[in-house]
Amino acid sequence: MKKHIYIAFLFCIVSLTGCDNFLTVESPDFSTDKFWRDSVDVESGLSAAYGQLDNRAGSYNFAEIKFVVETFREALMNIGADVNNYPEWGPMYDFTYNNESSRIKEYWMNCYNGINYTNNVLFGIRKVQSGNNPMSTAKCNSVQGEALFLRAYYHMKLLLNWEKIVIRNEYLTTEVEVHKALSSREDGWDFVCSELSDAAKILPQTRPSLEAGRVTNGTAYAYLGWAYLTRAYEVPDKKAEYLEKAAGALDQVKGYSLEKDFLSMFNGTNKNCKESIFEIQFTGNTSDGAFHQHVLHYWVAAPVLRGWDEIRPSQMILDEFRKEGRVATTGNLDSRAYATMFFNDPYFNDGEGRIYGFEYSDLFDENDEINRCFRKYMPDDMQKLKQSYTSTNVPLMRYANVLLMQAEIHNEQGHPELAAPLIN
Repeated sequence: MKKHIYIAFLFCIVSLTGCDNFLTVESPDFSTDKFWRDSVDVESGLSAAYGQLDNRAGSYNFAEIKFVVETFREALMNIGADVNNYPEWGPMYDFTYNNESSRIKEYWMNCYNGINYTNNVLFGIRKVQSGNNPMSTAKCNSVQGEALFLRAYYHMKLLLNWEKIVIRNEYLTTEVEVHKALSSREDGWDFVCSELSDAAKILPQTRPSLEAGRVTNGTAYAYLGWAYLTRAYEVPDKKAEYLEKAAGALDQVKGYSLEKDFLSMFNGTNKNCKESIFEIQFTGNTSDGAFHQHVLHYWVAAPVLRGWDEIRPSQMILDEFRKEGRVATTGNLDSRAYATMFFNDPYFNDGEGRIYGFEYSDLFDENDEINRCFRKYMPDDMQKLKQSYTSTNVPLMRYANVLLMQAEIHNEQGHPELAAPLIN
């Protein structure tokens, strides 16, 4: 009897131990201790960091946050009629907005989401390099340079829209680290310039075709030049110094040239071309559930072109194109005018159906309120225009921008004779 009781007791102990092991379930979720194993993980992290660029992660957010916050404050556009359906948008155009605007909040948060992703990547790179599968020096420099550039880019976007920002240069691991004071504007710009400079030193000058769209040292130098040029106006006492630094950075942007077909850079037919230094990537490929498209074609188009009439070309931009006169060898205005917008002009009424197979007079009336619309960012044919989403890339920095900044620097330094050849 005692023997049976003893055996039963042992059985219970074993059973309880087994239950304890059964109930102790390891979390299937990745953690920083498990994820950062090799270059594949780093590439995945970088992809997520790129994915936050300019609110591109949301097909509607890309237009309704980025373009509302940025373009509504420009003199190149007027708001369209549909803006009246969105109470927060009009105040951005009228400069009567405040910090309660969800557009501003989303813009701010998107930048800090991107910063958080890049900080995580930089943390991961250090972990991979100290682990069992370190990357080669060239590979490490490339991905680290990308992360540094993106972190600088997101901080720069914030500085261009707010007086003071919080510098986030470490991956947050505790709640205490969340609470950080605003930095001075000088410290903010110093951080951005330092990051861009460090990135430029280790990024490659070119990328293979499979890496098209990823940043190069030319990208970093272009933004470094822009940062110093901006600082030159903000700090008059250091204007000469910052102009020199801007010029030095822009001189390092090499390997690019102007694209003859201006329109092709914006209608999806010439992505990542020879003029493109940095552009937001979109694709119509939806394999494995991927979705990287936007609705900007509807956003800029007039109702007669299936658009929503959110923004229109201003009279100012139309006047600027017209005042130069018909200087083209074809007897028309500068070809960039026709690539930028559809408007009343003999070019769009010459019988060639240049507006998706139609003449201007078939679609518009010069006397109507909506008598022109942007052509930029609209796809190249009617079939694509009819689709609910489009995948045209959006250039952020072109070689033309670099030349304009160089010309501006020469002019500010008192050398218009050096500036003129760069812009003519």
